[in-house]
Amino acid sequence: MQESRIVLITGPAGGIGRASVKVFAENGWRVIGVDRNPYGEAFPKDGTFVQLDISKDDHIDAIFKQVYEITDHLDALVNNAAIQFAKPLVETSAAEWDELMAVNVRAPFLATKKAYPLLKQAQGAVVNVSSVHAVATSADIAAYAASKGALLALTRAMAIEFARDNVRANAILPGAVDTHMLRAGLSRDHVSGGTIEERLDDLARRTVIGRVGTTEEIARAIYFLADNTQSSFMTGQPMIVDGGATTRLSTE
Repeated sequence: MQESRIVLITGPAGGIGRASVKVFAENGWRVIGVDRNPYGEAFPKDGTFVQLDISKDDHIDAIFKQVYEITDHLDALVNNAAIQFAKPLVETSAAEWDELMAVNVRAPFLATKKAYPLLKQAQGAVVNVSSVHAVATSADIAAYAASKGALLALTRAMAIEFARDNVRANAILPGAVDTHMLRAGLSRDHVSGGTIEERLDDLARRTVIGRVGTTEEIARAIYFLADNTQSSFMTGQPMIVDGGATTRLSTE
């Protein structure tokens, strides 16, 4: 019997992360999940959930001590953990900036660095969860947009450096997806008018496809980029999954 492939997913307690756990598990992968928040329900029975903060040096040492005890290889690393806040750039404190960058950029750097020997062993893949805000953004979300742009640039650098070991690195750039993060963003003062559901409906109408995405749709795209049987000739690429939002001129 073929040995199960193994994926490490950061941020599995959130919407996209949780959907990704489900998709990988359903496809027979063994899942290791790392999140500073509790998972809140039963993790896949053959998987492992570690509740630690991957953006902190002492935590990442503890995380990968466990990972190296579990496996001698990783077929994929999904850098998904992220935070967001909506605030004008001039009102953003240095502490807020640093916290966001620690989670959204530093954590993927640290996780990839620590996981690399295991990825090299399996000739695996890195999938960085960036955002459409890396290529087209909005007011009052500068720190988040900067972090996702940095993650996209980091992906390209990873792809170039890792190719010598047959390790691929790609980024997925989700658009509006029905997650707690999106709903929290729509509840803030910078978005005006109506209930959260009405604001969500308005966002859907302004998307080319006419709706927001689901976490499962993003998870399946992540799985495609992680799976060497499906995307073996892709590396260093941004995959935009946004219902066509970035195809439309803002002046239309």
